[in-house]
Amino acid sequence: MIHARFRPAIRRRLVLTALGGAAILASLPVLAHHGWAWAEGEQMELKGTIRTISMAPPHPMLMVTAEDGKEWQVDLGNPNQTARSGFTGDTAKPGDAITALGNRHLDKSKAHMKAVRIVIAGKNYDMYPERIRTN
Repeated sequence: MIHARFRPAIRRRLVLTALGGAAILASLPVLAHHGWAWAEGEQMELKGTIRTISMAPPHPMLMVTAEDGKEWQVDLGNPNQTARSGFTGDTAKPGDAITALGNRHLDKSKAHMKAVRIVIAGKNYDMYPERIRTN
């Protein structure tokens, strides 16, 4: 039997452990979305036209109409990475031609990719330079 003076400490430890576990579980969808686990290892190139530009958190994103007419979501780097690449909300506009190099979603039914580089008007914007594979 546990002595009565230790019961509050044990109860407090259980509550803190449960809260910590809940916080970890709540963060898993965010980690999964923002990591690379959802994307293929092989890179692809997407050519098309920018339909919309969003610089809103958690990460900038472009909607691109591919040459075949399919609409793609192209995730850029986090806001700091995107800014360091030189891309801002004023860099491009809807209707501009774009080439995106990146990793597409594992689920092929989704027209969704994470760009490591985008090219607009012949200028490279490298979101993840360390991940660019040109071979």
